[in-house]
Amino acid sequence: MSVSKFAKLGMTALRSNFTELSKPYKLTFSITYWCQSRCLTCSIWEIKPRGELTLDEIREFAKKNNHFKWIEITGGEPFMRGDILEIVRAFKENCKDLFLLTMPTNSLCNHEMEVGKIEEMLKMGIPMITITLSLDGYRELHDKIRGIPGNFDKVMDMARRLHALQERYKGLAFVFGYTMSKFNAGQLNKTVEEVQKELPWARFKDFHVNVGQVSDIYYSNTKLEFTAEREQLAKEIDEIVKNRPLELDSLPIFSKSLVESAFLRKLVTYIKEDKVPMKSRSLDASLFMDSYGNVYPSIMWGRRIGNIKESQYSLDPIWHNAEAEAVRQLIKEGKEPKAWTACEAYQTIVGNVFSLF
Repeated sequence: MSVSKFAKLGMTALRSNFTELSKPYKLTFSITYWCQSRCLTCSIWEIKPRGELTLDEIREFAKKNNHFKWIEITGGEPFMRGDILEIVRAFKENCKDLFLLTMPTNSLCNHEMEVGKIEEMLKMGIPMITITLSLDGYRELHDKIRGIPGNFDKVMDMARRLHALQERYKGLAFVFGYTMSKFNAGQLNKTVEEVQKELPWARFKDFHVNVGQVSDIYYSNTKLEFTAEREQLAKEIDEIVKNRPLELDSLPIFSKSLVESAFLRKLVTYIKEDKVPMKSRSLDASLFMDSYGNVYPSIMWGRRIGNIKESQYSLDPIWHNAEAEAVRQLIKEGKEPKAWTACEAYQTIVGNVFSLF
């Protein structure tokens, strides 16, 4: 069953190289903007959200839009929603070809609760679940950037618990999500070394690297100054590319490793040339939906194309409206906003696969 679902995801991604898709296969969904972190690179934590989608509304959306093969649940801190398990269940029960669920966490919620809910998600039969543990530096640095004393140690504890859970569930993966900024420039190697002192089994490949970027609708960080010097960023990411081996374990893992490698190489291009390295697949392969039901092309593009409450929770009327078509035309003309972040880049890479060679 999981092989079949992986094949369907792969074929859909491959088809996006040749034609516009009739329906997106990836949903990035911020289920809440509540967050306990106090990050120097993000202001989501300053939002005090009201009127977020209810569980019943999310269930209705999942029922009427059952075509997703990859769902990325994000926040804020996703585990601050007590009904996160029911949200995942709604998509699992309706999206019969769902292969991949990805989710970040700042590791600040109760760990027994978090890991228990992750295990329940695994028991649902989702073939692959990847958890990203936010980690932006060694102990003192991470706690400073995240604004929470003791956060580094909480990340280490979550990593130990997930590592133990992996022994029982082959479909579980987790990585450390490292966002590069002026606050941690040049500190990745030291961070990896400090993590390995706590977790001897940790490897360089377990770190997923992103560069801090600006988004008014997602990070709410347009007024923050956190960008590192471009030459320094490019040099450090070049080193990451050289030190990151391809994983040959299985076809899904190899495919993910291949895409991650391409993401990093294109990230260097994005930094050096200050332009989008590939035509995006926003409003084709994917979309971003915030916790109020607003639909956007991506987390980086604050051009609202509709709200699911206005379309009786069906995506189709929004997907084909005039605003969506105007956005697609801008993408064709190369006028999309400059951004290169993993939430959007992965489906862009597999939708431009032939340009990699």
